[in-house]
Amino acid sequence: MDPREELKELIVQAREHLLYFSELGLTSIGERSAPVEAESKVEAQASPVAPEPRPQESPASTIIPPPQFVPKPTITMPTKKENTAETSLFDEPSLFGETVAPMAGLQSVNETLEDIRRDLGDCRRCKLWSTRTNIVFGEGNPKAELMFIGEGPGADEDATGRPFVGRAGQLLTKMIEAIDLKREDVYIANVVKSRPPGNRTPESDEVKACIPFLFRQIAAIRPKLIVALGNPAMQALLDTKIGITKMRGHFQDYPRMPEIKVMPTFHPAYLLRSPDKKREAWEDLKKVRAFLRGEIAPE
Repeated sequence: MDPREELKELIVQAREHLLYFSELGLTSIGERSAPVEAESKVEAQASPVAPEPRPQESPASTIIPPPQFVPKPTITMPTKKENTAETSLFDEPSLFGETVAPMAGLQSVNETLEDIRRDLGDCRRCKLWSTRTNIVFGEGNPKAELMFIGEGPGADEDATGRPFVGRAGQLLTKMIEAIDLKREDVYIANVVKSRPPGNRTPESDEVKACIPFLFRQIAAIRPKLIVALGNPAMQALLDTKIGITKMRGHFQDYPRMPEIKVMPTFHPAYLLRSPDKKREAWEDLKKVRAFLRGEIAPE
């Protein structure tokens, strides 16, 4: 055969060869690596029909049939477990109905309150920074057995940078002294560190941005007991929608560290508006005192 004719025939056959691979869905052709064990199993099960060999016109134009294509087994990679419930402050369903923002700085082992305050800095993590005068971080004994936690600073606290120093704070001081302690014996903080305008209840995005610092304060202090003052503080700490009226007076487990107990009671500001509730708050405080003295165990 004329070499030029033979070359044309080879080109035609090569095109048909490539078309064959294209129909099989292959985009590149190269050396096949040794089949892995999983491929061998598939090869043993699959029996693809080999294409009919083309007629041989001459030794020079003989085309080797294309290698049989054995599809690689499909490997399903494990995916992250789906959580149908929304993430909460404790990685569980949230009372705020939305996903919690990433933790504000990673908690390190044995970090101090000074470390946390330094990390907080001149915080602008929520919109409250634009109306505040001072950040109110918290104060008291860094090794306190008892913590008091309110919802947020008021006008007097915003002006001084100290928690519970206004009229409600003066009442709180009397409540602390009534159970034979002093302010310097306990630690006092709030859920949010900046004053909400008009002393309104902190909004969910403000709580989400700020409460990680409170969690870290609790972890650094490791108190035996937390007194949650009022509905917003109690609901944020316990991640519940139940109201303070039903929860007050009953020991609860702090979700992040169950060995720490929480006693919900009325906020001092509420007691100033509703003095008839002071007797109930006093009953709660007597349980706090008895618990700290080891006279009672949480029910």
